[in-house]
This record gives sequence, C-alpha cells and structure tokens, in this order.
Amino acid sequence: MLTKEKLIGTWKLQSYTMMGKGGEISYPLGKDCEAYLMYTEDGHVSAQMSKVGRRPYASKDLHDGTIEEMAEAAHGYMAYAGTYTLNLEKGTIMHNIEISMNPTWEHQSQVRYVNYDGEFLTITADVNGGCLVWGKV
Repeated sequence: MLTKEKLIGTWKLQSYTMMGKGGEISYPLGKDCEAYLMYTEDGHVSAQMSKVGRRPYASKDLHDGTIEEMAEAAHGYMAYAGTYTLNLEKGTIMHNIEISMNPTWEHQSQVRYVNYDGEFLTITADVNGGCLVWGKV
C-alpha cells in the first residue's frame, strides 16, 4: 500500500507507454526513454523525461542552437515542476504544474492514478492513456 512516506524520494523510469484509441501500445519517447520523478516531503514534484539519442547543438552552447536543433531537442524532452496532493482514499495524486517545458501544461492541475506494489510505482492518466512505471532509486 502506498503512503506519503513511501512516495517521497527519487524514482527512475522503468517503462512509459501510451494506449491508443484502438488499443495499440506506443512508446512516445522510445522504449529506452530515460526519466526521473521526484517527490519531496514538503509537497513538491519534479519530472524529467528524455528520449535517448538526442543530438547536442553544433555550437555546444546551452542557449545557442539553431531553431531546428532546439525544436528537435524539445520534441524529445518533457519536464515540469510544481506541487502535488496525494489522495490515498481515491488512489490519486494531483500534480499542480507551475512550470513546464511545454507551456500548455503551466498552471494546470492534472490527476493521475497511482498504484504501488511494494517495488514499483505505476502512474496512469486518463487524459492520454499514459502509463508510467517507476522504481525507487
């Protein structure tokens, strides 16, 4: 059973899949996607997900890529941070997103369903059929 004490900490992604409307399974950032999810005791959440094999900017400068390089890099990355509210009775966690790589998600609250089997934390979302399985670091 999940408790706040078991949730707190750093989690590493084991798998990320999405279920299509026809029942087909896809891997939005590839089967080998890498990600970390962090929950703090004071109620903050941070998520970082990256497609493996993204190419560095030719300039090697953090802020000086071409528009094409930046677009390609962003297409293979997802990140956000904010606060969370765990509802153990409903088996949900609300991510209150304050900042996000994708501005569409900023200042939104998104409900996710959580299940913890003692080893893996599974988080699912109704909005896009996403299923993420995490192991504690």
